[in-house]
Amino acid sequence: MNPTHLICGVDEAGRGPLAGAVYAAAVILDPSKPILGLADSKKLSEKKRDALALEIKSHAFAWGIAHSTVEEIDTINILQASLLAMQRAIALVMSSENVQASLTKMQLLVQVDGNQCPKISLPCEAIVKGDTKVQAISAASILAKTARDAALYALDQQYPMYGFAQHKGYPTAAHIALLRQHGVSPVHRRSYAPVRALISNN
Repeated sequence: MNPTHLICGVDEAGRGPLAGAVYAAAVILDPSKPILGLADSKKLSEKKRDALALEIKSHAFAWGIAHSTVEEIDTINILQASLLAMQRAIALVMSSENVQASLTKMQLLVQVDGNQCPKISLPCEAIVKGDTKVQAISAASILAKTARDAALYALDQQYPMYGFAQHKGYPTAAHIALLRQHGVSPVHRRSYAPVRALISNN
């Protein structure tokens, strides 16, 4: 790490699913407290992700998790909702006392997974496959994914007929079949083609 810079890694989880909010996380790692095993969250088992998420929350210099709602996704589209969730997560990190104290002597650079940066007033760069290249982005991908999974387990309790605990809202054959059987719930994304098609056919 450049000693004059704080690197804030940012990633999202949940752009593809048909249901639930989209989540984003922002993480500034503490170089004096290295975390072993950080990787793209999709390449880790759920058990490993959960363990690493606890470690990130206890060892990171600063972290924040935020989301955009189903209503926001349907209103402004999933890309803009993802970027909005990232903005919110970055704002949480920026409000940390650790970060505020450090900004007097260090600059902050935001590094985002993907090819687009959220609208923020900070220096920001988008890095394609950043979750495999930048440890802070890997950490953010783990926090975003574990937060979203936890939210889908909660939705599974609320709407047990859809099997959210199994498919996490992704458009699996089982999920589509249950959608056809039970109809569209309040937590399904109406702007997504498979959900929109069911609404228009009813």
